[in-house]
Amino acid sequence: MSAPTTDRPAATAPDEAAKPLAPISWKAPTGYGVFSVLSLVLFGLLPDSGRESTFTISTSKDFFQIDPITVPSKSTAILLSLIALGLAVFSYVETKNRRKVGVWLPAIFGVCVVMAFLVWADAGKDSPIPLTGLLQGSLFLAIPLVFGALSGLLCERSGIINVAIEGQLLAGAFLAAVVASITSSAYAGLIAAPIAGALVGALLVLFSIKYVVNQIIVGVVLNVLVIGVTSYLFSTVLKNDAARYNSPPKLPTIDIPVLSQIPVIGPVLFRQTVLVYVMYVVVALLQIFIFRSRWGLRLRAVGEHPKAADTVGIKVNRTRMRSTILGSAVAGLGGAFFTVAAGLAFGKEMTGGKGFIALAAMILGRWNPVGALAAALLFGFSDNLQVVLGIVGTPIPSQIMLMTPYVVTIFAVAGLVGRVRPPASEGIPYVK
Repeated sequence: MSAPTTDRPAATAPDEAAKPLAPISWKAPTGYGVFSVLSLVLFGLLPDSGRESTFTISTSKDFFQIDPITVPSKSTAILLSLIALGLAVFSYVETKNRRKVGVWLPAIFGVCVVMAFLVWADAGKDSPIPLTGLLQGSLFLAIPLVFGALSGLLCERSGIINVAIEGQLLAGAFLAAVVASITSSAYAGLIAAPIAGALVGALLVLFSIKYVVNQIIVGVVLNVLVIGVTSYLFSTVLKNDAARYNSPPKLPTIDIPVLSQIPVIGPVLFRQTVLVYVMYVVVALLQIFIFRSRWGLRLRAVGEHPKAADTVGIKVNRTRMRSTILGSAVAGLGGAFFTVAAGLAFGKEMTGGKGFIALAAMILGRWNPVGALAAALLFGFSDNLQVVLGIVGTPIPSQIMLMTPYVVTIFAVAGLVGRVRPPASEGIPYVK
């Protein structure tokens, strides 16, 4: 006879301890609010009324022509600034309610503030601002930043800090100029550029992995070394026989049939040199391989948990060597921009700190190829903006305009990055 059963309430699990909510970060709403108010005051309320601003969009090769757009300067700047202010309020509300906003908000906010600035800068000027040319030049000037950021991404994803991007860009520019001059072929220089970058990367691997020297110190020393070697060769070889060694031909602009004739999009994306098209391919391939392939999984595992990766049979240091040399070659390819892509002879320290801005683009892009591309385009736009506004005749002093790319870099990294986490084992040598 079975024992009688009684209905008993099921034992309830103890209530989980309430997790404390993370503190709200007001950095983004505050930044949006400050910049929108400054835009409203400086570009909308203070300037005199009665002036107009003109923007051109079409180029002579487009399928159809779009007439230049003329707008009243004061009212347009006020309207754009008010839209930006509305976005700042929206960001405040969403942050208060602990809801995340998409990338659309900073994108639209940036467009509104920049357009308000451009309207103010061109108010009453005889020369219109070529919007399509501004965007086209921005993409072109972003080339070394994109390749440099991708180089840093490949290295740091595997755990190696690559501060030597500046030297790799300079080495690539030097060898591209010399090879292109000797062979009278810009494409030969383009092929030689990544070889120079890989050689600098091999030195970085030698000292960082084999001899376990501090990676940041090695990177800084390599930058100084490349500057010294290229400056010496420039003074003793290139300068004495510039016609033979330092007269590189320029990469031709390649128009993609049909696509290059689409207004705005065509000239910007499909009327560029082959280096830009290579950049498209490299960004797409790295985005797929790093996050959607076995190779990328091993690369990220080595940068995050090298001990665990070693346990499952992944050769940690070998993976780091290969990724560092590959990343350095990518940076060297970006160095070809300064000579064969731009059609310029090699000059001392002609990279002008672009390697360090590329590092900032990598951080702003959160170690992601597409994010690094977007950040590099932002810096390229600020670089080209000071050129275009100098031609138009902006009231801003030229010294301030030359500071624009670096000021944008500081504000972007300090105000827009937020909390980002680099690979866990970045800069930590792996020794069994």
